[in-house]
This record gives sequence, C-alpha cells and structure tokens, in this order.
Amino acid sequence: MLTHPGFDPVALQLGPISVHWYGLMYLVGFYVGWWLGTQRAKQPHIGWTRDQVTDLLFYIVMGVIIGGRLGYSLFYGFEQLLSDPLMLLRIWEGGMSFHGGLIGVVVAYFWFAKAKHLNVFDIADFAAPLIPVGLLTGRIGNFINGELYGAPTTLPWGMVFPGAGPEPRHPSMLYEALLEGVVMLVVLWWFAKNPRPRMAVSGLFLVLYGVFRSLVETVRLPDDHIGYLYGSDWFTMGMQLSLPMVVAGAVIMLIAYQRPAVFGQKGA
Repeated sequence: MLTHPGFDPVALQLGPISVHWYGLMYLVGFYVGWWLGTQRAKQPHIGWTRDQVTDLLFYIVMGVIIGGRLGYSLFYGFEQLLSDPLMLLRIWEGGMSFHGGLIGVVVAYFWFAKAKHLNVFDIADFAAPLIPVGLLTGRIGNFINGELYGAPTTLPWGMVFPGAGPEPRHPSMLYEALLEGVVMLVVLWWFAKNPRPRMAVSGLFLVLYGVFRSLVETVRLPDDHIGYLYGSDWFTMGMQLSLPMVVAGAVIMLIAYQRPAVFGQKGA
C-alpha cells in the first residue's frame, strides 16, 4: 500500500498571487508540445515552418482553455453554472474537461486553417502526436492535487489519498498519464513519422484516446454530483463522451484509407 505525498497544490506564493502546480503543468505541456512541434515540422513530408508551429500553439492554447472550461461547466457542472454563471470565469478554482478542450481545439483548427489557407485535417494530423504531452502533464497535475482518484483496490500499488478515507485506491490519474500520455505519444509519433493518408493520424488519435479513457473510467470514480449514468453502477460521463470518439476515429481512418490523399497534398 502506498500513501499520497500530500503535495501543497500551490507551487509559489507571490504576495496575493498563488501559482498552482496544476497551472504550471499546463505551461510545461504547452512548451514541450511546441518543441516537439518544431521537431515534427522538420520531417521531410511535413514542410511546416517554425513560425507556423508557434502560431498554431496560440490557437491551441485558446481552444484548450476556453473549450476546457466551457466543457467542464456544461458536461460536469451544468446545474452549478445555471445557479452561478460567473463560475465559468473562475478558472483558478479548477475544473477543466478534456472533451470540451478537444472541441475547443477543433474550432481552433478551423480558425487557423481559414487564417493560413490550410486544410484543416493537415493541421489536425500535424498536431495529434503533440497533444499527449499536454495530457501527460495535466494528469501529473491531477496527481499533485490528489484528485480524480479511483475506486478502492487491493493491488500493491493502491494508494491512500488525502480526504478519500483510509482505503487504498487506484491512482487512476497515473493510469491516464501512462496510457493517454506516454503510450499515445509513442504510438502516434511512430505512426506519423512517415507519410500517412490525410485524416489517418487524427483518426488514430481519437480511437486511442477513446479506448484508453474508457478503460480507465472502469476504475476511476465519477464526480460525486453526477455519479454513474442510466441507473448503472459502472457507466460514467467519461465513457459517454469517449466511446463516440472511438467510433468517429474508426470511421475517419476508414475514409482516410479509401481516399489516400497524403498529408499536405495540395488540392486534395
């Protein structure tokens, strides 16, 4: 049995300003994602410039923050939003949704595509292998905060979390860091290092995330104010939002390999 270290969620106190580890993890994720993007841009079949990568990062940051907060408020805190609309602006209180952030990023892709006269799927295919870095650092932030832990377990790596009682629990945020972060990064980077049909990398990203998130949801506890859905004792909001990603990703990959326009091919 392990015990959570009980980290202070505040990394640095500057007078009245508190700098939280969770926010710093987002900054680390954005920076490393940008750096990986500059390396990916050098691959022969990509042909992007460093400035394009930097510009895309700005759009992605906006999509993650706005979409993530809106998604959390709509998917997980809708009743609170109705009673207190200003909670949407209080980002420092926590509450971000990956699925909302993904929607925000997709909107940002379309915005960037229009501004730069690019194919939106070329943008999505370029960025897909970079996103797992942000997922990894975000889940590390969840671990530092001691949040999003799982159900009780007797496994040797079960962990006692502050405020969760004496029972060891699944460190489900670390499962997500491993699967959604490390494994997805390795698989997507390997898959995308050679030319693939347009949309194929994006489709694989959706499949992998949907499968991995759904797997972790089997041991991760749902939000207290939502609980399990449809009268079940296992089906969560995370599953409901993730399973359609698997279907959509599989369809996108099928279409990609039926219409093999290669990433970056003009006029396709």
